[in-house]
Amino acid sequence: MEIKPDITIITDSSFSHHDTGGGEHPEVPERLKVITDRLNQGSLVGRIRYLPPRPALRSQLLAFHTEGWLFRFEEAVLSGRTYIDHPDNQVCYESYDIATLSAGSGLVGVDVVEQQPGSVVFCQTRPPGHHAEPNMPFGFCFFNNCVIAARYWQQQYNRQRVCVFDFDAHHGNGIQTAFEEEAGTAYISIHEHPSFSYPGTGWAEDRGLGAGKDTILNLPLPPGAGADQVLRLLPRIRKFLEEFKPDALVIAAGFDAHRQDDMSGLAFTVDLYRQLGNFVMELARDYTEGRLLSILEGGYYLEKLGVCVEAYLTGILETNE
Repeated sequence: MEIKPDITIITDSSFSHHDTGGGEHPEVPERLKVITDRLNQGSLVGRIRYLPPRPALRSQLLAFHTEGWLFRFEEAVLSGRTYIDHPDNQVCYESYDIATLSAGSGLVGVDVVEQQPGSVVFCQTRPPGHHAEPNMPFGFCFFNNCVIAARYWQQQYNRQRVCVFDFDAHHGNGIQTAFEEEAGTAYISIHEHPSFSYPGTGWAEDRGLGAGKDTILNLPLPPGAGADQVLRLLPRIRKFLEEFKPDALVIAAGFDAHRQDDMSGLAFTVDLYRQLGNFVMELARDYTEGRLLSILEGGYYLEKLGVCVEAYLTGILETNE
């Protein structure tokens, strides 16, 4: 009897071809390698299957991004530019195609969740996405992977009430832009306070606009915050979802809040990521009939990134069994 793997990882070796120039840039191909190495030798060995992504169609990218940005991005890489708008946003000749494939990882993930109920799916992808705005890149991000996955879930499977929960150390300004004026989508973000952290958005008083009033829940943390402060926020998130009643849950899974990652001043531990895995699976079980998709965002301290991802996936499995 064939044993069904517990976790589906959506990834592709070509993600390593997105060249950010080496040197001091933190968003490097080795990020995905250390995750793969850890998952292939740690406690989850034998419980994982790998699937390739597919490139997002232009129409799927246009569900959030503008035609002008797609043309500008493509033209920049084909003309040999090494960054777009800011040196943070490093590119190479292949970056447009790879970013399109990165955006497509969430589409495959949504398909797996819908076609195989109860699946635990993690998109191990780069470049990340949650900072990307409709018409410009920000913070290493070119296409907003989480938003594109949410739009696909709405359009392809009619799961209209999609919530993105983001625990990256930095606020996902692009996700908030996408959702803040809509009644049918929601965004929750735990992040370092914008007074101290890039990109300077995500204030607690930002709760949505117009029809989207009260569909945004920003939960900024002071520098040094760790497990105690995060765990105290979880009842507020649960109450928010009880009122929103989501059909599907997308997790913007960033691991740069780890206490040894110098991209933030937060102090998350490996075990806190396991507890976050427990929590998001509980939310999916209680509110979305298990419809849960996780997409990698940040996480730049290579010595701990793999074990943080392993802990998060372990936490999901602990609650899913």
